[in-house]
Amino acid sequence: MEKDSFINDNESTDSEMLYEHYAFTADSGQAPLRVDKFLMSRIEKVTRNKIQQAAKAGSIFVADHAVKSNYKVKGGDEVKVLFAHPPYEHLLVSEQLDLDLVYEDDALVVINKPAGMVVHPGHGNYSGTLLNGLIHHFEQLPTNSNNRPGLVHRIDKDTSGLLVVAKTEEAMTHLAKQFFDKTSERKYIALVWGDFEEEEGRIEGSIGRHPKNRLQMTVFEDNSQGKEAVTHYKVLERFGYVTLVECQLETGRTHQIRAHMKHIGHTLFNDARYGGDRILKGTSFTKYKQFVENCFSLLPRQALHAKTLGFDHPVTGKKMQFDTSIPEDFENAIQKWRQYSQHKNLQ
Repeated sequence: MEKDSFINDNESTDSEMLYEHYAFTADSGQAPLRVDKFLMSRIEKVTRNKIQQAAKAGSIFVADHAVKSNYKVKGGDEVKVLFAHPPYEHLLVSEQLDLDLVYEDDALVVINKPAGMVVHPGHGNYSGTLLNGLIHHFEQLPTNSNNRPGLVHRIDKDTSGLLVVAKTEEAMTHLAKQFFDKTSERKYIALVWGDFEEEEGRIEGSIGRHPKNRLQMTVFEDNSQGKEAVTHYKVLERFGYVTLVECQLETGRTHQIRAHMKHIGHTLFNDARYGGDRILKGTSFTKYKQFVENCFSLLPRQALHAKTLGFDHPVTGKKMQFDTSIPEDFENAIQKWRQYSQHKNLQ
């Protein structure tokens, strides 16, 4: 055992104020491995920094003793991770939220999600999510494989637009299969940096977690990592330094459009996570810089909207298609760029 691998009892966090999120028993043949690396390999979508912060806070326990991140896990060790917020299943509580219901019947509901609303509870977002509102509106919803009631698919917090939610087990199974078989229709509107030589195109490249920045997804052209992803796009309107495009998803990977567009050199406008909140095209002269910053203020999020959603009804088999207007913040930014492209008198 390494020196200082345990935390002094006086340093550890009061466990009565914490909630157990994960518990693992190391296999009997487990070779000595730092506890932070041990947990990284077992907890999905967690950063090493988060694990190390938990250890620093005295929230990682082996045999009921708080350990530091350099503790070496060995065969038979019982490892527990505690956090100050409740685990996911405790967050699935009813909250009265205003939801924009575009369509509803006995099998499903289609919702127009506003930008800024998280789809389901998770790290840093423990209430006020779409799922909390759904649980309030509907007494019983079927649970998907990730224990998320009603959810067939999701869109990012700062992406606006259409989502379908299943109200029965039959609808959940049927709709999930359509998304898996790529027979559903999903079209997004995006404002991206740069101009395109072509009018339309196809982006193909598997998408996985970025090896250095785990908050980003990245494209692996050789398919050595990640999952297959295909995005089709076509130009709707050109504004000089930015372009309005329609993106149609053939697959539905996390951050798919955001990662694919950055990969081909057209990062989404004001997408802070992927660097689109900087001037990527054009000059840095005062008037132009001020213009772009004004656009950022009008649209304080990535310029992405899930505009069209289509699928076969899980009960009737009827083709269902829904379309929603571009939100006001997005439309205002488009109008600003349209006016700029017509005059081009900013320097």
